[in-house]
Amino acid sequence: MKKKYKGEYGYIEYRKKLGIVRTGIFLGIVLALFFIGLFIFGSSKNYLSILAALLCLPTGWSAVNLIMFMRAKPCSNSAYEEIKKHMGGLLVRFDEVVTSYDRNFNMSASTVLDKNICCLMEDKSADVSDLEKHIKKMMAQNGYSSYSIKVFDSIDAFCSRLDQLERIRSEKNIDPRAIEDAWVAGTQETAASVLLSISL
Repeated sequence: MKKKYKGEYGYIEYRKKLGIVRTGIFLGIVLALFFIGLFIFGSSKNYLSILAALLCLPTGWSAVNLIMFMRAKPCSNSAYEEIKKHMGGLLVRFDEVVTSYDRNFNMSASTVLDKNICCLMEDKSADVSDLEKHIKKMMAQNGYSSYSIKVFDSIDAFCSRLDQLERIRSEKNIDPRAIEDAWVAGTQETAASVLLSISL
């Protein structure tokens, strides 16, 4: 199972598989400790049972994390293949689940360039305007209040916007990946990093 980092295509599927394996291992250890303690001591009142009970905490955390990723919807393969044709030198991130107090938003793809934030949401169960408002609020809290934020629910409209942003990137000679690589820990996060940090 090849590791995928947040923002890479396939990240949600990777986290699902990782969650299944991790939760299964934790649960197996908890059950093994409990039953070994029961077998050796003839009672559930032993140090192995206490250890098993303590290990229920990380097991529960892992299970909750797994459930969140099982409910997440990744970028479709067809959308990914289409986006690759239009992204050019833009830094496009995929499989982001943007979290808020009220709900989570399944964002298939996003890019940030020159005070423009452009996102694709294939999940028809959510309102794109709600996601736009949430992103605007989170960006403003991190010092990026003058950004234009547009969430598309159409792959064609999203790719058309990517083409426009790629022209801007080329004309202004902007290298989004170099901007991210040049970020120094302890300084203000870049706008693209803020967008990534508000997602699972």
